[in-house]
Amino acid sequence: MPALRVVSWRTAFLWTASALWVGCASSAQQSSRGELRLDTETAHRLRYAAALGKGASAVASGASQAAVASILAESVPLLLVLLDGDNAVSELDRRLVECARWAEREVNGRYFGDRAPTREECGAEVEVDGCDARITRAMLLGQEKHVLVYRCAREVLEELWPHPYSIEQRYRYYPNAGVLETVSRKEEARLIEEGCTGELWRTIKPDLVLHADHDLLRSVLTLDFKFPCPASNDARWKAYDKNSAYYRYTQGEIYKQALGGEPFLISPRMGVAR
Repeated sequence: MPALRVVSWRTAFLWTASALWVGCASSAQQSSRGELRLDTETAHRLRYAAALGKGASAVASGASQAAVASILAESVPLLLVLLDGDNAVSELDRRLVECARWAEREVNGRYFGDRAPTREECGAEVEVDGCDARITRAMLLGQEKHVLVYRCAREVLEELWPHPYSIEQRYRYYPNAGVLETVSRKEEARLIEEGCTGELWRTIKPDLVLHADHDLLRSVLTLDFKFPCPASNDARWKAYDKNSAYYRYTQGEIYKQALGGEPFLISPRMGVAR
């Protein structure tokens, strides 16, 4: 009986998600930015997902309720349709967490052998950038880990995510006007090369943005990799300070406002978290 209750709840959840997202798709063309626009095949799958048993069959065939406990599946039911069920969502979750753990091991191993850096080593100031900002060892280690984790994540997404995605796409976002636009790689490189500039002041740059269709201004899921140093620190969203255009908000809150999709953190110790 417990397994049957899970299937019934999930099937109902998928029907609700289907109605909501298909409604968004039908009205999206009336707006310059609009809601999430789904291609014909995806909209069809959303409309008939429950009837065809896409999400429910994954639950029914699972050996235990623990198999359907993915935080992504529970929080973003659309993923159940886009990835054909809980097992596929859990696999995406697991593989991306493994990418974070691999990058952590690889970079720490280069500098510290078989141990993690201490709190003192993480906080040590190692250089100053062109804007006279102090750079800590934790920041440099994080940069190197991100290089590796992007490489790994790209391989995972190419294998498991059948829709468009963006890695390190920078966006310019105006909260008051509700305007979002992409910043090209060329423009970003030019602005960074020019040194200290306010041109990047009103921009965001999520690590991974997963899209349901080719509207790259809308997200199904937004993910940031975090590599706390020392490793005992909890992974958390950065809070924007008084010098930011997004003061009083966190990264996750702005990602949600700008892109629409649910934001999650991925870290080696905590895995996927809000």
